[in-house]
Amino acid sequence: MTESPLTVDQQIHEAGPVLLKVTGELDHHTAPRLTQALEDVHLTPGSALVVDLSDLTYCDSTGITVLVTAYHRAEAADSSFHVAGLGRDLTRMFETVGLDQVFPLHPTTDDAVAALRH
Repeated sequence: MTESPLTVDQQIHEAGPVLLKVTGELDHHTAPRLTQALEDVHLTPGSALVVDLSDLTYCDSTGITVLVTAYHRAEAADSSFHVAGLGRDLTRMFETVGLDQVFPLHPTTDDAVAALRH
């Protein structure tokens, strides 16, 4: 893959969860940027984190490891971790490696937030 910048923007949704919007390519070169952004999120019991990957154009095994590590960190903090906005190819990859059985996948951030309310 060519070096493509990865950006991670954080905001707090009006319903409460922290939203991280990830844009670009997630690989061994850019994974530290996402790792740091995930570690910067203050997780508390009952809090929620939604990672929006709708603008993610590529994800390798390093990126998957970052997401699984973040899931385990959220679980240890008694927080919830949701992934939203996967395109068709990334959804297929996540399903192939079984991540759809590890954490919830949602079509959009709005769907993830709605799932958190129930």
